[in-house]
Amino acid sequence: MSDRTAIVTGGATRIGRAISTALHEAGYRVWVHYRSSKDAARELTRALNRSRAQSAELCTGDLAVFDDVERLAEQLLQAIPRLDLLVNNASTFYRTRLGEVTRAQWDEVMGVNLGGPFFLTQGLLPSLERAKGSVVNVTDIHAERPLGGYPIYSMAKAGLAMMTRALARELAPGVRVNAVAPGAILWPVGEEPSESVQQRILERIPMGRFGEPQDIARAVLYLAEAQYVTGQSLSVDGGRSIKS
Repeated sequence: MSDRTAIVTGGATRIGRAISTALHEAGYRVWVHYRSSKDAARELTRALNRSRAQSAELCTGDLAVFDDVERLAEQLLQAIPRLDLLVNNASTFYRTRLGEVTRAQWDEVMGVNLGGPFFLTQGLLPSLERAKGSVVNVTDIHAERPLGGYPIYSMAKAGLAMMTRALARELAPGVRVNAVAPGAILWPVGEEPSESVQQRILERIPMGRFGEPQDIARAVLYLAEAQYVTGQSLSVDGGRSIKS
């Protein structure tokens, strides 16, 4: 895969970092996108380039801002004539209680989780089509079962799940589009639940453990190479979505 190129949005930290690292280990040249994690992004790309010279690059942009997405897509089109894989991983996650939601919160959560992935995918289509590449969206099991206190996030991820199916139909057979839906992998920074809440969540997971970022990375790798799979969402949740 040494001649293949991937872009990972939000690729410098947490699950995105695991995805970027796994793709790099599989031989991809990786573009690590970041919005605010500049130091982490630089540290990661330096480490990847030490492992394999000229194999990692940085790009930045706010996916909630249309002009930023448009600029980012144009920049990447110039740099990457043939794009094998776009991973729409970047996400914004915070509580938005109904009755207190602001327009700014709506624009940010919907933009980063849904609008940004759509317009970035659209903007990069020429490169994806030349390579007969694929898109992997990182959704959430709460795209199907809304998370209390997070209505905008849940709706945005539901939209991203539908975008996966809709674009898979629109872009077939040239470009495949799939999704990975994580379950309990990492807690949001600053919003770690109490031990009792974590235990209640754990009791609903048939596998009996929480997941790890590498579990999502392995699923992305599978979908990137699964040439007869498109329009699908793969739940990586230890079986939580099958338990009432």
